Amino acid sequence: MHEYLPPGLPIVPGAGTGAAAFTMTADDFEDAVNAALAGIPANLAKAMDNVAVFIEDTYIPDPHEDPETVLLGLYEGVPLTERDSWWDAGSLPDRITIFREPILELCGSRAEVVHEVKVTVIHEVAHHFGIDDQRLHDLGWG
Repeated sequence: MHEYLPPGLPIVPGAGTGAAAFTMTADDFEDAVNAALAGIPANLAKAMDNVAVFIEDTYIPDPHEDPETVLLGLYEGVPLTERDSWWDAGSLPDRITIFREPILELCGSRAEVVHEVKVTVIHEVAHHFGIDDQRLHDLGWG
């Protein structure tokens, strides 16, 4: 992983060192995501409500976004801190997506992939709990 990049931030894969992307099977990457999710403390995991986690190859920017946008992960939904008493009535689950290709492009070893997946999962789960990017940055989680 590039030492000068804070963890969990949108990045441009391959920028900086010119190192080749690490190769990992989809199953091994899924195992890394599952391990990161299993590492969430039990009291926090129990507090998570109506959220699903997905793995996709890469983020495709919306038409109004910079087409060069690269994300490692994305939280889409209504944070727990913003839900009211009417929220559950027919609400779809929140969605956390972890993007495989940018993480692999950023990392040079299995250990780096596992670490970056863990940081990205924690970052996106924190959004589910209502923690914004500025606070995550202040806490060192980018």
